[in-house]
Amino acid sequence: MLAEIITIGDEILIGQIVDTNSAWMAQQLNSTGIKVKQITSVSDDADHIIESLTLAEQRARIILITGGLGPTKDDITKFTLARYFNMGMRRDQGVLDQVEAFFKKINRPMIDSNIKQADVPDGCTVIPNKNGTAPCMWFEHNGNIIVSMPGVPFEMMYLMEEEILPRIKKAFALPAIYHKTILTAGLGESFLAEQIMDIENSLPPSIKLAYLPKLGQVRLRLSTSGPDEAQLKEEVEIYARQIVARLARYVVAEEDVALEKALLDLMQKRGLTLSTAESCTGGFIAHLITKHAGSSAVYAGGAVAYSYELKESILGVKETTLAAYGAVSEQTVKEMAAGAIAHFKTDYSVAVSGIAGPDGGTADKPVGTVWIAVASKTKVVARLFTFGNKRIQNIERSAMSALSMILNQVKEDTN
Repeated sequence: MLAEIITIGDEILIGQIVDTNSAWMAQQLNSTGIKVKQITSVSDDADHIIESLTLAEQRARIILITGGLGPTKDDITKFTLARYFNMGMRRDQGVLDQVEAFFKKINRPMIDSNIKQADVPDGCTVIPNKNGTAPCMWFEHNGNIIVSMPGVPFEMMYLMEEEILPRIKKAFALPAIYHKTILTAGLGESFLAEQIMDIENSLPPSIKLAYLPKLGQVRLRLSTSGPDEAQLKEEVEIYARQIVARLARYVVAEEDVALEKALLDLMQKRGLTLSTAESCTGGFIAHLITKHAGSSAVYAGGAVAYSYELKESILGVKETTLAAYGAVSEQTVKEMAAGAIAHFKTDYSVAVSGIAGPDGGTADKPVGTVWIAVASKTKVVARLFTFGNKRIQNIERSAMSALSMILNQVKEDTN
């Protein structure tokens, strides 16, 4: 079963907002047994929308549309759909009642454009939007299902989970899809492929292996589909176990989780705590860690120390060390990590100091030079990295490298 996703809005095409809706919908569809054939973003132009919808119906049985359902003149989706399906418009009393209740609740008067939100193509099935005023519209056309939803993410997500997916499941007999993800770190995509070439070549045609690289880590995803989910899982796990055994040194997790979440899970399982001492990453490592629920079981806190003074006063870096070697050095980053252990009373710490750019580099320490140290209560290890000249990339790569170093050290110490 194939689906297509169409997102509508000039704001997506000019980069004013990022289309997170499509990625989320694709995940939900995939787990339901529906493969996404194509994702298309179109402008607020009726002819463009109609052209995209016409092509989508030739490729897929299910078309999901988001955006363009607001009360302003640039929101033209429902009128374009009425034109596409050759329908008139009607005022839906259920939607009108909901809009009136919404404005009464917030104690604001309704204007004409709010009332017109209750106007829908007269041949659609209206699905109540309990989290907003824009209606969700369900169409059946030439054996296909076309659904138009609001572009506001939390409104769309609720409609998908509570209304759209259950209705799709009733409308079609869907196959099971099984994915097995193995998260690796510390070895590039091409080297991983070389290590497991024979295993990959032995895969049956029904099982596909995908390499998904991202800043110092690679996800290996085994995928298959069929009528029996239990059998699919059993078949995939045979090959997954072979890959994990072959790549044991680089395997971080046998599930689709973020690198920092894998680290948190490992440290929590072993009853360990962590602190951070950040300079060039500016708290980005702490952000990655604390965005996960339950991180406080592992993460005690940290310091963002840019200046020499703060490195000395908060982390205990010696003035003589900074004077002799500078902030971006093995000696300084080791003292930062050791200082975090001493001051924050954790089992492990990680420290990062570097030149993120675009300026600040020198002949011996160019932009992209980063020192990272990991400390435990008994030792401190440091490593030099040389990245590029893009500031944001350098910050992200430094953070991923730091997380990998901590994880590897914890594994080495506790295995």
